[in-house]
Amino acid sequence: MSVFEILELILLPLLIVALLSLPVYAAIKKKKDGKSMRRAMLTNLCAFGAVMLAAIVLPLGGFVSAETAEAAATAASASSNGLGYLAAALAVGIGSIGCGIAVGNAAPAAIGALAEDPKSFAKALIFVALGEGVGIYGTLIAILIIGKLG
Repeated sequence: MSVFEILELILLPLLIVALLSLPVYAAIKKKKDGKSMRRAMLTNLCAFGAVMLAAIVLPLGGFVSAETAEAAATAASASSNGLGYLAAALAVGIGSIGCGIAVGNAAPAAIGALAEDPKSFAKALIFVALGEGVGIYGTLIAILIIGKLG
């Protein structure tokens, strides 16, 4: 294994992680006023640009021989399982994020309504359950997608 391959495998990912964590460090270090958040956003944009530039200038690859790459290309074109698994992951992930947002907004309102009128428990429960349904639907779609892949 050559020195360049070691740099590609170890140091380049570490550099990318360091560049992407700069804005987080800047936001934690400084107070969250308008000026520091603006600076953190600019740092984030600069880090993103640096990572994109590194991805263009130093493309990862060259670890596989031509025969292996050709066999992998043939296998990838014959099978689209990877995109199916990605679709299932996106269905669960985005559905769960939507569920969290919906329940995060509906549950405090339901608790407030319940504190004022204990008879409104059923109505409040329905609104919270509607938000949870989004996550369940995302999981159901993922199960259907994975069922088609297998």
